[in-house]
Formats: sequence, structure tokens, C-alpha cells
Amino acid sequence: MTSTPVDMSVKPEVKAFFDRGTNTISYVVKDPASSACAVIDSVMDIDYAAGRITYDHADEMIDYIKDNGLTLEWLIETHVHADHLSAAPYIQQKLGGKIGIGEKIVAVQETFGKIFNEGTEFQRDGSQFDQLFTDGDIYRIGSMTALAIHTPGHTPACMTHVIGDAAFVGDTLFMPDGGSARADFPGGDAGTLYDSIQKVLALPDDTRLFMCHDYGPNGRDIQWETTVADEKAHNIHVGAGKTREEFIRFRTERDAQLDMPALIIPSLQVNMRAGDVPTDKDGKKMLKVPVNGL
Repeated sequence: MTSTPVDMSVKPEVKAFFDRGTNTISYVVKDPASSACAVIDSVMDIDYAAGRITYDHADEMIDYIKDNGLTLEWLIETHVHADHLSAAPYIQQKLGGKIGIGEKIVAVQETFGKIFNEGTEFQRDGSQFDQLFTDGDIYRIGSMTALAIHTPGHTPACMTHVIGDAAFVGDTLFMPDGGSARADFPGGDAGTLYDSIQKVLALPDDTRLFMCHDYGPNGRDIQWETTVADEKAHNIHVGAGKTREEFIRFRTERDAQLDMPALIIPSLQVNMRAGDVPTDKDGKKMLKVPVNGL
């Protein structure tokens, strides 16, 4: 077990919002001592075939925040998602708050800026975000102290956010019967992912862990909350003492069999811009498809 500067006796109120189209779970995390809250990993709806964007999922979260008289202070992205589009700027426009992501976003922007042939007008310095977190950064949500931990491996910019007794792990871990996320995207690495998972599992055993995705393996109902103790004992990829070498071998073999996420092309273009849809030279919202680029 490791100590953190976070008061883990604080139990934030966590409301989950499941998006069935992308199997993403977004969260509103409320300070129990005030009206302050944060949004974690919001979703913008897209009909990719029709080129149509809507905001039903985001509006549900906005309504919840308004109906409960909450004050939005942060919109946290655990990483640059490859399977859904962020609604952070839409929610920010409605409710305020600061958009934050890990500082290694600059590496993601550099890699995918080249893949999508972005021009010099696309800034690769993370300036689209209000806050770039470094490993160990502390920030406040009302009276709560939150801690950002760098947990790369799935992507270079992945961060786990510890807020009171709750940790939001992004794609670093799945539910125990789901294992872990892939590590074969540009900048990903299976060994690095294993090391990052160990950082999460070094938190106190009763720490509540909240997933970014769940796919209901073997037909079970969708779930998104577990504990460090449960992951250490039962995670099918890293639990019960599985070694780093075993994990690398399994993860590498498994990733070679996986298809690309259905929304990877629009997701990366939007999310590396903090949720803004790119525009063409005439100012029209437009997405690119790099042929044989991924």
C-alpha cells in the first residue's frame, strides 16, 4: 500500500452515466461537503455514417448537475480516447469549469497531428486544454483534494485521478473479469501498462475503482465499480500474482487479434483538440480519413 496526499476518508458522491453506443461510463463526482463537482470522461454522440453530432448523453449529465444545484469546477479527461468523442467543451459552455488532461497530450498531438496531416495551425502544445496535469499534481474539487497519477501504457497521456476514496482509472484497468485495455496504439506499451496498473493496485485495498468502459463479458450486466482488493485478487490479466512477463506476452498476443475501434478516426481528431471538432479552410466542421495511416 502507498500513501497519498489525498484524504481517503472522504467519500465523494459518484453518479455514473453509461453510454451504450460506446460502452463508456462517464461520471459526476461531487464533494460531500459542498455543491462542487467534476465531470469525468464525458461523451459526445456521433452518427459517424451520417456525419451527425448530437448531445443527448452530455445533456443528461448537464440536467443532473443543474437539477441537483451543483457547481461544475472540472471536466477531466483521463486520456485521449480512441472509442468515443469528448463533450467537454459543450458542457463547459453550458456550466463552466476547467478542462484538464495529462501533460503527455503533447506526445499524442505530435503523433496524430502527423497521421492526420494537420497544418501548422494545429497547436501541439496542449494549449487547447485549461490544465495539463503532471504526475503527482494536486487540485481541488470544492473541499476535496484530488491527485493525478501518470499511468501510461494504453496511451502516453493516461492519468488516474484519485478523489477521496475513489480512483478513476480510465482505460488502465477494466473490471476484474474484463482485465485490461489494449496497449498497441501509437505510444502504447504492454510493459508500461503493467507498471501503471501496479501503481493503481498500490492504493489502499478499499479504494473504490471506477472504470471508463465495460463490455459485460460472458453476458453479465454492465458494471463499473470495484475495489483495489478485488482487482488484486481476481483481475484475469494482472491479478493473483501474474508477472510482468506473463502480462506482456498475453497482452501482445491479444492485441494482435483486435480490430481498431469503430470511432477511432473521429475520436482522435476531436479529443486531441479537447473535444472541439476540426474545421476546414472555410470554417466548416470537417473530419479526415487517413488512408492506410493507422
